[in-house]
Amino acid sequence: MVALFLSIVSGFLLSAAFEPINKWWLAPIAIALHIFAINRSSKKSLSAFAFALTFNLVLLHWTSIYVGSTPWLILAFGLAVFYVPLALVGRWGIGAYPIIFLVLEEIRNHFPFGGFGWARVAYSQADAPYSILARYGGAASLSAIVLLIAFFIFGITKPRIQIWLLIPLLLAVIPVNVVSHSSTSALLIQGNVPAYGLDFNARATQVFFNHVKESHKALEQHPNVDFLLWPENAVDVDPFTNEQVSAALNSFTQPMIVGAIVDKDGAVFNTSILWTKQYQNVYSKQHLTPFGEYIPLRALASKISPLTDDVVDFSPGHRSVSFEIGKAQIAPIICYELIDDLIVRNAAKGSNILAVQTNSATFGKSPESAQQLSITRIRAIEHSRNILSVSTTGFSAVIDYRGNLVQSTKMGVADHLFATVGLIDEKSPSDRYGDWSLVITLIWLMLVARKLYPYRR
Repeated sequence: MVALFLSIVSGFLLSAAFEPINKWWLAPIAIALHIFAINRSSKKSLSAFAFALTFNLVLLHWTSIYVGSTPWLILAFGLAVFYVPLALVGRWGIGAYPIIFLVLEEIRNHFPFGGFGWARVAYSQADAPYSILARYGGAASLSAIVLLIAFFIFGITKPRIQIWLLIPLLLAVIPVNVVSHSSTSALLIQGNVPAYGLDFNARATQVFFNHVKESHKALEQHPNVDFLLWPENAVDVDPFTNEQVSAALNSFTQPMIVGAIVDKDGAVFNTSILWTKQYQNVYSKQHLTPFGEYIPLRALASKISPLTDDVVDFSPGHRSVSFEIGKAQIAPIICYELIDDLIVRNAAKGSNILAVQTNSATFGKSPESAQQLSITRIRAIEHSRNILSVSTTGFSAVIDYRGNLVQSTKMGVADHLFATVGLIDEKSPSDRYGDWSLVITLIWLMLVARKLYPYRR
């Protein structure tokens, strides 16, 4: 019972490493506590499940705000099942804990329904002094170093054996000098919505004209700007078919990057559009949100929640796009795509600045937006890109390539940010080496497991 209790406590502590509590240092402590608990538990599968269930229930409670408890509970229980193989430490030795944990994390990033990597340990580490390690090995390496620190804490009585495990931390003290030879200026427009909830845009064009109003206000203060950036769903009707909306967009003399819902040949797309009066370039969201933008297993899902009948299945795009404005090559990333490693990597490789467009209205003033902002900060480090992140309701932010929050708005207000941001052409080591970064990280953790194997119980 003591081991089970400690497993539950460790799950609570790990959730507190993320927003809204956001104490990064709790992550290695929480995992160390769970290593201690599962190592002494006679029911290791139960220990792993209790740890993961507690963690996900607390972390993802915001998913229940407008759709009820059932989807939240199913999500948390489903994710908790993916942690059960941690019980294999009973057969392979406690030294295998880090490699098992990281492999399970990578599986969750891809499966099922394209994966759900929101709870990745790395995304709690934006403020950690070693967060720059994501630049070298991606988010996986940042999760790995947390696991190694946790193992160091767990095995503190064997310092001669454990200290070498933290050698990768030396990379954190290497100066990072990323050069930008040019810059671009942008206005990030957070227009706000009439009301929170699933029907945030029930009043046709209301969200759109909120953003028009805030854009005019922003341009009065900053008329000399290269482009305006609007969030996902800021254009809440199809701008290609609604003459009033297209006329309003054409009234702006500056290029605009807007998030819009577009109907084309009977299919619905969630898009980012580079809009000028002369031409438009469209990027369609590739990684759609399961149960939000399409319903997998619809017949079963409709029995669980009647709200699924209100969801129209969107169609995915199939290619990355970069918008060219002056010297800026701007790659749009739409909301949920932020947790897709491949999409973000391709966007970074084809751009010199990233634009994250999101809509948090469906989750109210919950921690969802703050958690997403932390993910964005890690992505900035991982890909050595300055990022402009804009939301309908907040938080909108300017983030530099070190993951620092340069500017940000508050939640639930109409606001804007003006930013002059450096354009970076250099690829990060993580992007240069691609999947090899993950391979090297996994090999390192396998060496750890092998080194500690003689000390298994």
